[in-house]
Amino acid sequence: MTSMTTFAKVVENGSFSAAARALQMSASMVTAHVQSLETRLGVRLLNRNTRRISLTEIGHAYFERCVHILAELDEAERGAQAMQSTPTGTLRLNASMAMPTLLAPVIAEFTALHPDVSVDIRRTDKLVDLVEEGFDLAVRSMALPESSLIVRRVACYRLIVCGAPAYLARRGTPRIPADLETHNCLIYPHTPWGDKWLFNGPDGEHTVRVSGNLRGNSGHALRLAALNGQGLCITPSFMVANEVRDGRLVPVLTDFLRTQYDVNAIYPHRHHLSIKVRIFLDLMIKRFRDNPDWADISPDSKPVRIVRAG
Repeated sequence: MTSMTTFAKVVENGSFSAAARALQMSASMVTAHVQSLETRLGVRLLNRNTRRISLTEIGHAYFERCVHILAELDEAERGAQAMQSTPTGTLRLNASMAMPTLLAPVIAEFTALHPDVSVDIRRTDKLVDLVEEGFDLAVRSMALPESSLIVRRVACYRLIVCGAPAYLARRGTPRIPADLETHNCLIYPHTPWGDKWLFNGPDGEHTVRVSGNLRGNSGHALRLAALNGQGLCITPSFMVANEVRDGRLVPVLTDFLRTQYDVNAIYPHRHHLSIKVRIFLDLMIKRFRDNPDWADISPDSKPVRIVRAG
Protein backbone atom coordinates (compact mmCIF):
# COMPACT_ATOMS: atom_id res chain seq x y z
CA MET A 1 0.00 0.00 0.00
CA THR A 2 2.90 2.36 0.68
CA SER A 3 4.37 1.71 -2.75
CA MET A 4 0.97 2.18 -4.37
CA THR A 5 0.48 5.47 -2.51
CA THR A 6 3.96 6.62 -3.54
CA PHE A 7 3.33 5.78 -7.21
CA ALA A 8 0.05 7.69 -7.18
CA LYS A 9 1.75 10.74 -5.62
CA VAL A 10 4.43 10.69 -8.33
CA VAL A 11 1.75 10.73 -11.03
CA GLU A 12 -0.34 13.41 -9.28
CA ASN A 13 2.66 15.70 -8.65
CA GLY A 14 4.40 15.11 -11.97
CA SER A 15 7.84 14.23 -10.58
CA PHE A 16 9.69 12.09 -8.07
CA SER A 17 11.05 15.09 -6.19
CA ALA A 18 7.62 16.73 -5.82
CA ALA A 19 6.16 13.43 -4.59
CA ALA A 20 9.02 13.14 -2.09
CA ARG A 21 8.20 16.58 -0.67
CA ALA A 22 4.48 15.75 -0.45
CA LEU A 23 5.17 12.45 1.31
CA GLN A 24 8.00 13.83 3.45
CA MET A 25 10.44 11.14 2.35
CA SER A 26 13.65 11.18 0.33
CA ALA A 27 13.59 11.16 -3.48
CA SER A 28 15.66 7.97 -3.47
CA MET A 29 13.03 6.27 -1.28
CA VAL A 30 10.28 7.37 -3.69
CA THR A 31 12.27 5.91 -6.59
CA ALA A 32 12.83 2.67 -4.66
CA HIS A 33 9.10 2.26 -3.96
CA VAL A 34 8.13 2.76 -7.61
CA GLN A 35 10.86 0.42 -8.84
CA SER A 36 9.81 -2.19 -6.26
CA LEU A 37 6.23 -1.94 -7.48
CA GLU A 38 7.26 -2.36 -11.13
CA THR A 39 9.49 -5.32 -10.23
CA ARG A 40 6.68 -7.06 -8.32
CA LEU A 41 4.18 -6.49 -11.13
CA GLY A 42 6.68 -7.29 -13.88
CA VAL A 43 5.63 -4.25 -15.92
CA ARG A 44 6.80 -0.69 -16.59
CA LEU A 45 4.40 1.86 -15.15
CA LEU A 46 6.27 5.07 -15.94
CA ASN A 47 8.38 6.37 -18.81
CA ARG A 48 10.90 8.77 -17.36
CA ASN A 49 13.86 10.85 -18.43
CA THR A 50 15.81 13.63 -16.77
CA ARG A 51 13.10 16.23 -17.40
CA ARG A 52 9.68 14.55 -17.26
CA ILE A 53 7.71 11.40 -16.56
CA SER A 54 4.72 9.92 -18.34
CA LEU A 55 2.46 6.95 -17.77
CA THR A 56 2.68 3.87 -19.92
CA GLU A 57 -0.60 2.38 -21.12
CA ILE A 58 -0.44 -0.22 -18.35
CA GLY A 59 0.61 2.48 -15.89
CA HIS A 60 -2.39 4.61 -16.80
CA ALA A 61 -4.82 1.73 -16.19
CA TYR A 62 -3.04 0.81 -12.96
CA PHE A 63 -3.09 4.42 -11.74
CA GLU A 64 -6.88 4.63 -12.23
CA ARG A 65 -7.35 1.50 -10.12
CA CYS A 66 -4.91 2.81 -7.49
CA VAL A 67 -6.90 6.03 -7.11
CA HIS A 68 -10.08 4.03 -6.51
CA ILE A 69 -8.44 1.60 -4.04
CA LEU A 70 -6.73 4.38 -2.06
CA ALA A 71 -9.97 6.34 -1.87
CA GLU A 72 -11.75 3.25 -0.51
CA LEU A 73 -8.97 2.75 2.03
CA ASP A 74 -9.20 6.38 3.13
CA GLU A 75 -12.97 6.07 3.54
CA ALA A 76 -12.57 2.84 5.54
CA GLU A 77 -10.09 4.51 7.88
CA ARG A 78 -12.31 7.54 8.37
CA GLY A 79 -15.26 5.24 9.08
CA ALA A 80 -13.29 3.26 11.67
CA GLN A 81 -12.17 6.47 13.38
CA ALA A 82 -15.73 7.82 13.38
CA MET A 83 -17.04 4.63 14.98
CA GLN A 84 -14.43 5.00 17.71
CA SER A 85 -15.50 8.59 18.40
CA THR A 86 -19.28 8.06 18.23
CA PRO A 87 -20.92 4.81 19.42
CA THR A 88 -22.79 3.00 16.65
CA GLY A 89 -23.74 -0.53 15.69
CA THR A 90 -24.69 -3.34 18.07
CA LEU A 91 -23.40 -3.94 21.59
CA ARG A 92 -23.45 -7.70 22.18
CA LEU A 93 -23.74 -8.57 25.88
CA ASN A 94 -23.49 -11.93 27.61
CA ALA A 95 -24.94 -12.03 31.11
CA SER A 96 -25.62 -14.40 33.98
CA MET A 97 -29.26 -15.45 34.27
CA ALA A 98 -29.88 -13.00 37.15
CA MET A 99 -28.14 -10.03 35.57
CA PRO A 100 -30.90 -8.59 33.29
CA THR A 101 -32.74 -7.33 36.37
CA LEU A 102 -29.66 -5.32 37.26
CA LEU A 103 -28.81 -4.33 33.68
CA ALA A 104 -32.25 -3.34 32.36
CA PRO A 105 -32.17 0.28 33.59
CA VAL A 106 -28.56 0.65 32.41
CA ILE A 107 -29.45 -0.60 28.94
CA ALA A 108 -32.49 1.69 28.77
CA GLU A 109 -30.40 4.74 29.68
CA PHE A 110 -27.59 3.73 27.33
CA THR A 111 -29.87 3.34 24.30
CA ALA A 112 -31.66 6.59 25.13
CA LEU A 113 -28.35 8.46 25.22
CA HIS A 114 -26.97 6.72 22.12
CA PRO A 115 -29.85 5.96 19.72
CA ASP A 116 -27.47 4.72 16.99
CA VAL A 117 -26.56 1.70 19.14
CA SER A 118 -28.73 -1.37 19.63
CA VAL A 119 -28.13 -3.96 22.36
CA ASP A 120 -28.24 -7.73 21.91
CA ILE A 121 -28.19 -9.48 25.30
CA ARG A 122 -27.93 -13.26 25.76
CA ARG A 123 -28.33 -14.96 29.16
CA THR A 124 -26.50 -18.03 30.35
CA ASP A 125 -24.86 -19.16 33.58
CA LYS A 126 -22.22 -20.94 31.47
CA LEU A 127 -19.13 -18.85 30.74
CA VAL A 128 -18.81 -18.58 26.97
CA ASP A 129 -15.85 -17.77 24.73
CA LEU A 130 -16.38 -14.05 24.20
CA VAL A 131 -14.11 -13.79 21.15
CA GLU A 132 -15.31 -16.94 19.40
CA GLU A 133 -18.99 -16.11 19.92
CA GLY A 134 -18.60 -12.42 19.12
CA PHE A 135 -19.56 -10.82 22.44
CA ASP A 136 -18.26 -7.35 23.28
CA LEU A 137 -18.78 -7.67 27.02
CA ALA A 138 -19.97 -10.12 29.66
CA VAL A 139 -21.54 -9.19 33.00
CA ARG A 140 -21.55 -12.03 35.47
CA SER A 141 -22.22 -12.65 39.15
CA MET A 142 -20.35 -15.91 39.57
CA ALA A 143 -16.67 -16.56 40.22
CA LEU A 144 -14.54 -17.07 37.10
CA PRO A 145 -11.99 -19.75 36.35
CA GLU A 146 -8.49 -18.48 35.65
CA SER A 147 -8.22 -16.99 32.17
CA SER A 148 -6.57 -14.25 30.13
CA LEU A 149 -9.74 -12.15 30.13
CA ILE A 150 -9.87 -8.67 31.64
CA VAL A 151 -12.12 -8.69 34.71
CA ARG A 152 -13.44 -5.46 36.20
CA ARG A 153 -15.39 -5.54 39.44
CA VAL A 154 -18.21 -3.04 39.02
CA ALA A 155 -20.33 -3.76 42.11
CA CYS A 156 -20.88 -6.14 44.99
CA TYR A 157 -24.06 -7.69 46.36
CA ARG A 158 -25.22 -9.95 49.15
CA LEU A 159 -27.67 -12.81 49.12
CA ILE A 160 -31.02 -12.37 50.87
CA VAL A 161 -33.37 -15.01 52.25
CA CYS A 162 -36.85 -13.56 52.13
CA GLY A 163 -40.53 -14.39 52.17
CA ALA A 164 -43.89 -12.71 51.97
CA PRO A 165 -45.43 -11.33 55.17
CA ALA A 166 -48.34 -13.75 54.81
CA TYR A 167 -45.99 -16.74 54.65
CA LEU A 168 -44.03 -15.59 57.72
CA ALA A 169 -47.26 -14.97 59.64
CA ARG A 170 -48.38 -18.50 58.81
CA ARG A 171 -45.10 -20.41 59.30
CA GLY A 172 -43.11 -18.15 61.62
CA THR A 173 -39.88 -16.23 61.10
CA PRO A 174 -36.64 -18.25 61.16
CA ARG A 175 -34.19 -16.87 63.74
CA ILE A 176 -31.16 -19.04 62.92
CA PRO A 177 -30.27 -20.93 59.69
CA ALA A 178 -31.14 -24.29 61.27
CA ASP A 179 -34.78 -23.13 61.50
CA LEU A 180 -34.98 -23.44 57.70
CA GLU A 181 -35.24 -27.20 58.06
CA THR A 182 -38.90 -26.73 58.98
CA HIS A 183 -39.66 -24.20 56.22
CA ASN A 184 -40.71 -24.54 52.62
CA CYS A 185 -37.64 -23.34 50.71
CA LEU A 186 -37.77 -22.51 47.01
CA ILE A 187 -34.66 -23.94 45.37
CA TYR A 188 -32.62 -22.72 42.41
CA PRO A 189 -30.57 -25.83 41.55
CA HIS A 190 -28.04 -24.23 39.18
CA THR A 191 -25.91 -22.56 41.83
CA PRO A 192 -22.76 -23.92 43.46
CA TRP A 193 -24.75 -24.60 46.64
CA GLY A 194 -28.07 -25.90 45.21
CA ASP A 195 -30.17 -27.16 48.13
CA LYS A 196 -27.34 -26.48 50.60
CA TRP A 197 -27.68 -22.82 51.43
CA LEU A 198 -24.47 -21.18 52.58
CA PHE A 199 -24.41 -18.83 55.58
CA ASN A 200 -21.67 -16.73 57.12
CA GLY A 201 -22.57 -15.41 60.54
CA PRO A 202 -21.15 -14.88 64.02
CA ASP A 203 -20.04 -18.53 64.19
CA GLY A 204 -18.42 -18.55 60.73
CA GLU A 205 -19.48 -20.31 57.54
CA HIS A 206 -21.81 -23.29 57.50
CA THR A 207 -24.45 -24.82 55.24
CA VAL A 208 -28.01 -25.89 55.82
CA ARG A 209 -29.69 -28.48 53.63
CA VAL A 210 -33.14 -27.15 52.69
CA SER A 211 -36.16 -28.64 50.98
CA GLY A 212 -39.39 -27.41 49.47
CA ASN A 213 -42.16 -28.00 46.97
CA LEU A 214 -40.70 -25.85 44.16
CA ARG A 215 -37.38 -25.88 42.40
CA GLY A 216 -36.52 -24.34 39.04
CA ASN A 217 -33.87 -22.66 36.93
CA SER A 218 -35.71 -19.33 36.84
CA GLY A 219 -34.88 -16.92 39.63
CA HIS A 220 -37.83 -14.78 38.57
CA ALA A 221 -40.25 -17.71 38.94
CA LEU A 222 -38.97 -18.40 42.44
CA ARG A 223 -39.23 -14.71 43.35
CA LEU A 224 -42.86 -14.66 42.16
CA ALA A 225 -43.58 -17.81 44.16
CA ALA A 226 -42.16 -16.14 47.27
CA LEU A 227 -44.25 -13.02 46.59
CA ASN A 228 -47.32 -15.24 46.47
CA GLY A 229 -46.56 -16.70 49.87
CA GLN A 230 -45.39 -20.13 48.73
CA GLY A 231 -42.13 -20.17 50.67
CA LEU A 232 -38.72 -18.65 51.28
CA CYS A 233 -36.19 -17.98 48.52
CA ILE A 234 -32.53 -17.06 48.56
CA THR A 235 -31.67 -14.50 45.92
CA PRO A 236 -29.25 -11.69 45.07
CA SER A 237 -30.22 -8.48 46.84
CA PHE A 238 -30.71 -6.56 43.60
CA MET A 239 -33.39 -8.96 42.37
CA VAL A 240 -35.76 -8.13 45.24
CA ALA A 241 -34.73 -4.55 46.12
CA ASN A 242 -38.10 -3.05 45.10
CA GLU A 243 -40.15 -5.77 46.79
CA VAL A 244 -38.19 -5.43 50.05
CA ARG A 245 -38.51 -1.65 49.96
CA ASP A 246 -42.28 -1.93 49.43
CA GLY A 247 -42.68 -4.52 52.20
CA ARG A 248 -43.94 -7.23 49.85
CA LEU A 249 -40.96 -9.39 50.80
CA VAL A 250 -39.29 -9.46 54.23
CA PRO A 251 -35.58 -10.35 54.61
CA VAL A 252 -34.72 -12.88 57.31
CA LEU A 253 -31.45 -14.22 58.74
CA THR A 254 -29.59 -11.08 57.61
CA ASP A 255 -26.98 -11.46 60.38
CA PHE A 256 -25.97 -14.78 58.81
CA LEU A 257 -25.55 -13.49 55.23
CA ARG A 258 -22.46 -11.31 55.42
CA THR A 259 -20.58 -12.60 52.39
CA GLN A 260 -20.21 -10.16 49.50
CA TYR A 261 -20.25 -11.39 45.91
CA ASP A 262 -18.84 -9.53 42.94
CA VAL A 263 -20.60 -8.30 39.83
CA ASN A 264 -17.88 -8.49 37.19
CA ALA A 265 -17.61 -6.91 33.77
CA ILE A 266 -15.49 -9.14 31.54
CA TYR A 267 -13.94 -8.29 28.19
CA PRO A 268 -11.11 -9.72 26.09
CA HIS A 269 -8.92 -6.63 25.52
CA ARG A 270 -7.75 -3.73 27.65
CA HIS A 271 -6.32 -1.63 24.79
CA HIS A 272 -8.36 -0.04 22.00
CA LEU A 273 -11.62 -0.87 23.74
CA SER A 274 -14.45 0.27 21.46
CA ILE A 275 -16.19 3.45 22.52
CA LYS A 276 -19.59 1.74 22.85
CA VAL A 277 -18.13 -0.76 25.36
CA ARG A 278 -16.24 1.95 27.24
CA ILE A 279 -19.32 4.19 27.52
CA PHE A 280 -21.53 1.28 28.62
CA LEU A 281 -18.99 0.29 31.29
CA ASP A 282 -18.74 3.83 32.63
CA LEU A 283 -22.51 4.22 32.67
CA MET A 284 -22.99 0.89 34.44
CA ILE A 285 -20.47 1.73 37.16
CA LYS A 286 -21.96 5.19 37.69
CA ARG A 287 -25.50 3.85 37.84
CA PHE A 288 -24.58 1.19 40.38
CA ARG A 289 -22.86 3.76 42.58
CA ASP A 290 -25.79 6.16 42.34
CA ASN A 291 -28.32 3.44 43.24
CA PRO A 292 -27.02 1.53 46.26
CA ASP A 293 -30.35 -0.30 46.62
CA TRP A 294 -29.29 -2.46 43.67
CA ALA A 295 -26.00 -3.68 45.06
CA ASP A 296 -23.39 -3.03 47.72
CA ILE A 297 -20.88 -0.93 45.85
CA SER A 298 -17.24 -1.84 46.20
CA PRO A 299 -14.90 1.15 46.66
CA ASP A 300 -12.35 -0.55 44.42
CA SER A 301 -13.43 -1.01 40.80
CA LYS A 302 -10.02 -1.08 39.18
CA PRO A 303 -9.47 -3.54 36.32
CA VAL A 304 -7.77 -6.79 37.33
CA ARG A 305 -6.13 -9.18 34.91
CA ILE A 306 -6.59 -12.82 35.82
CA VAL A 307 -3.83 -14.83 34.15
CA ARG A 308 -4.18 -18.52 33.42
CA ALA A 309 -1.72 -20.51 35.51
CA GLY A 310 0.99 -22.56 33.76
